[in-house]
Amino acid sequence: MKLELPRGMRDLESDELFGINYIKEKFFETTRLFNFKSIEPSPVEMLATLEAKAGPTISNDIYSFIDKGERNIALRFDLTVGLTRFIASRRDLKMPVKIAAFAGVWRYDEPQAARYRYFHQWDIEVYGSFSLESDAEVIEFVSTFLKKLGLRVIIEINDLQLIEEYIRRVLSVSDQKLIHEMLRALDKVSKKSIQEVLNEYSSRINSTLLRNLLESSRIKGSLEEVRANLDPKNHISWRKLEELMDSLKSRKVDDTRINMGIVRGLDYYSGVVFEAFDPLVDVGALVGGGRYDTLTDAFGRKELGASGAAGGVERIVLAMQKRGLLEKLNTPIVYIAHTTLSVRKHALEIVSDLRKSGICTDYDIQGRPIRRQLEDAYTKNPLVIVLVVQGEIECGLVTIKNMKNRTETKLNVNQLQEAVWKLLPQSS
Repeated sequence: MKLELPRGMRDLESDELFGINYIKEKFFETTRLFNFKSIEPSPVEMLATLEAKAGPTISNDIYSFIDKGERNIALRFDLTVGLTRFIASRRDLKMPVKIAAFAGVWRYDEPQAARYRYFHQWDIEVYGSFSLESDAEVIEFVSTFLKKLGLRVIIEINDLQLIEEYIRRVLSVSDQKLIHEMLRALDKVSKKSIQEVLNEYSSRINSTLLRNLLESSRIKGSLEEVRANLDPKNHISWRKLEELMDSLKSRKVDDTRINMGIVRGLDYYSGVVFEAFDPLVDVGALVGGGRYDTLTDAFGRKELGASGAAGGVERIVLAMQKRGLLEKLNTPIVYIAHTTLSVRKHALEIVSDLRKSGICTDYDIQGRPIRRQLEDAYTKNPLVIVLVVQGEIECGLVTIKNMKNRTETKLNVNQLQEAVWKLLPQSS
């Protein structure tokens, strides 16, 4: 038998899990600050539920199958759909509701750097409110969380309604199908040059109109800088964007700017959209989000507004590694070695007592000779080796070997815990 995993899958080893768990810890620390309630949506959904977000073509990009009950089901490809399904089905909940999740998701797409077919996401959502304050709450959370991780990002914000209003008022386009086609073209500028997009759409969209739109997508900066370049004084959506930026200023969120080129998923988002980038780390957007009232509508809850954000955990791990922010903490270890089988029970008692006191302790579980025990100890880079020696332990004595300065001290076993605590770094 050839032991291999399916393409795009991998085993998570200790170092990678350390990064994932570190981010998870900081994520839930932040959710508590903002009073988000944590849940985890089901990993398996009905295929029709996932199609409500992304359409029937999503089956090409996800793990879907027919189960033993002849039902079309699929593994979750994000957390938002499951969270929204949950909220839409719970008419007993008092709105607004703020929820958060951290879990693994599956996508049957092409594996790439920091993105496998199984990876981890964190997700926050605010349901029930159509207010811009819920958008500001989500963006403030993103800023606070990424700062907790030590990252310094730029959160780029736009509003799809503003872009559509620009197309209608400035470019004088009223046909809704053409507007959507122009927005799809604009969505491709992040991956292609303006000329490549113009060439691709030359037979479907007037080149002059499309060029004007694509050129406007380059506008980015503060409210004042964008206002000077866009002249949006009569745009209703611009005033809403001003309100959002004013709210973020009041919240002292200082890492945002407007970017007229941020579009994201057109069949999903319905208003404010944003992405967070680390300008010094080229791994793409670390976080994406915005308002998606259309999804709650698709689930039969037209009266519920929805705004949220999600981040790819492995991508954030990569960004932190590139910035040197994920130095693995070396937990100080105490290693207990014993010279003969007759004193092994004393060694085990010491191991157990130290662990119960909160000290990370290890020993040789195979009962090997002292020389092999010490070889095992050295591979684990212990802070201290405690020697349990026949003829000494019967008198209540043990030998402590400080591996930092290579000194040895004999002391009463009852004083061992206190002595070890004094040797441990203060941060531990």
